[in-house]
Amino acid sequence: MRTEIATLGEFGLINRLTKDIKLTQPTSIKGVGDDAAIIDSGDKRTLVATDLLLEGIHFDLTYFPLKHLGYKAAVINFSDIYAMNGTPQQITVSLGISKRFSVEDIEEFYDGVKLACQVYNVDIVGGDTASSLTGFTISITCIGIASDDAIVYRNGAKDTDLICVSGDLGAAYMGLQLLEREKAVFSGQENFTPDFAGKEYILERQLKPEARKDIVEELGKLGIVPTAMIDISDGLSSDLLHICSQSNVGCRVFEERLPIDYQTAMMAESFNLSVATVALNGGDDYEMLFTVPLSVYEQIKVVPGIHIIGHINDASLESKFVTRDGHEMTLEAQGWKASDE
Repeated sequence: MRTEIATLGEFGLINRLTKDIKLTQPTSIKGVGDDAAIIDSGDKRTLVATDLLLEGIHFDLTYFPLKHLGYKAAVINFSDIYAMNGTPQQITVSLGISKRFSVEDIEEFYDGVKLACQVYNVDIVGGDTASSLTGFTISITCIGIASDDAIVYRNGAKDTDLICVSGDLGAAYMGLQLLEREKAVFSGQENFTPDFAGKEYILERQLKPEARKDIVEELGKLGIVPTAMIDISDGLSSDLLHICSQSNVGCRVFEERLPIDYQTAMMAESFNLSVATVALNGGDDYEMLFTVPLSVYEQIKVVPGIHIIGHINDASLESKFVTRDGHEMTLEAQGWKASDE
């Protein structure tokens, strides 16, 4: 059954998508249904992050299920709040919808958003919808909280700090390359079943990433407050250079320390790509990249899921990538730039 959005109208669609949403956060005073959400921050700092996703730029619905897209769109916003050492609590969801989408399509997307909110204990408190002539547009704003003395910025890295990263790198990028390859191979065919056996991990990293709430919580338990932190959305090199630039420091990152999953390495080889290049420049990992003082080395080195990949140095020494044979190369941002579009 297909219900045309025009039969419900804007407010009817909003009511249908949000009718079963229940507020669970005590700070959510007023949710969907008024001109603005009301959030009680008390003695905490309110954090706000926004991401815009455009069809044909950030996602391709040829291979991206709408429910997965909804989940990812929410999670990447949560990740921004965690990267400030905060806790996400509310989101607003705004959509630009073309007439090729049915009500059921948008419900499927919203199911993904709602699932992410259930998993991370976040409330949906508002949003907007509008007609679009350019496909599907998603804008999500996430509101979070943190104690003033716990907030971590990008500008606090210091000389001799350790550079740490959670999880592994490059998997999401190789998942994207695999999906794009299969799309090209089966171009024009209506019914096809690509063979993704043995590649499930890299596909999941692209289609259903997770925010590293666990890493932030573990650091909190250990009493470790990073000196600088960012989530990896544009690629390790780009995001590390954001930290270096805003902290006015340089860095050394070592090839032999980069955490890379087996599926990522095998897929990079099949594409004739350098796995180090994939790890440095692949985006959409949403792992936590952070710096900590050298004094916490003994604590941090034994935390599961955290890898020490280099160190911060004085800005005069610049930012370098050190290969396995000891050769130093200038670390360059290869991630997203406005001129790419």
